Amino acid sequence: MHTAIINIGTLLSGDWRMPLIDADTVVTDGGLISWIGAAADADELESCDVVIDAAGATVAPGLIDSHVHVAFGDFTPRQNTVGYLESYLHGGTTTALSAGEVHIPGRPHDLAGVKALAVAAHKCYENFRPGGMRVHAGSLLLEPGLEPDDFAAVRADGVWLCKAGFGDVEGAKDYVELVAMAKEAGLVTTLHTGGCSIPGTFPVTGEDVLDIDPDISFHINGGPVAIEDRYYDMIAGQTQIGMQVCAAGNLRTGILAAEAAHRHDAFDRLLIGTDTPTGSGIMPLGMLYTIVHMAAVSDLDVVHLIGAATGNVAQTFGLNNGLVAVGRDADLIVIDAPLGGTKDTALDAMKNGDMIAVGAVVTDGVPRFVGRSRNTPPTTRPITVSRSSVLQQF
Repeated sequence: MHTAIINIGTLLSGDWRMPLIDADTVVTDGGLISWIGAAADADELESCDVVIDAAGATVAPGLIDSHVHVAFGDFTPRQNTVGYLESYLHGGTTTALSAGEVHIPGRPHDLAGVKALAVAAHKCYENFRPGGMRVHAGSLLLEPGLEPDDFAAVRADGVWLCKAGFGDVEGAKDYVELVAMAKEAGLVTTLHTGGCSIPGTFPVTGEDVLDIDPDISFHINGGPVAIEDRYYDMIAGQTQIGMQVCAAGNLRTGILAAEAAHRHDAFDRLLIGTDTPTGSGIMPLGMLYTIVHMAAVSDLDVVHLIGAATGNVAQTFGLNNGLVAVGRDADLIVIDAPLGGTKDTALDAMKNGDMIAVGAVVTDGVPRFVGRSRNTPPTTRPITVSRSSVLQQF
């Protein structure tokens, strides 16, 4: 599909270091961003299948939730709910990354079972995009007894994520060798961090994080219980570990992690996720609320936090979306100040602590809805389809 978004008031890049783009139009073609600039210079608008009028609102990369406990299909056994991923898309989240299919009923712990589960989940979501969302599933859950050949086998079948934290190991230190083997095989390694999240598990301390040395410390601000404060500066300043802050964690220590990342020039490694669905529930607006809450009660810049939910995640996980640039995947959201609020723009509203309005979502260059999200307040500006040759209601 050939799609354009015009009359953009503020265009966010997803790159926290250079967050603003001087342009009012983005054109997509074949699922990729093909042109960015001023409408007066655009030659492609007349040939577009759909033209969305942003009416002066803000356009940003779609949010990438780096911590979602997917299962199979658009269903979560943890909260017994159907359609939650499509609902997340209505909260501006266009991509979900699996934190392990840990809530599958009867989840296997034997080596054949854990490998089969990861491969099956990965391959199923390659063929299924709930509401148009991209889902990167199939995170191998690390169990004792896995050997280099096992990691190589799942990698050959397309699995590229793995998770430490829910295996039948005796303690956190048992993950040191497993994580090292997974890294050697080319998997992105993630680690449950903090106190116990479910019965039968054990805490993973800040010292454990340093010893295990995963690629990413999941919910470093607590999932839901946080590590000691002193470890945030140590992890930011002494390692290359990604520091993921989650909605289902501790807000105070999430801010500590972000501030430590800035102090040590490690903000590229700060990521945002939700760690849902869990006991904390289903949170369609979890990504937005994390950005809003952290910005509103601290000196953190809203556009930096949006970068932590988009471009930083893309860079850490090697994804082609998360940034507004030619050749990147065309996953875009139109956001605005909420109708009736005290601020005029999405960015000012977020800094004020208000939930913003999502006026449109485009994934893979295809508009998924235009006008109003079913989960946010209405936009202040009228986000509309100004022209369409597609027989579809957006």
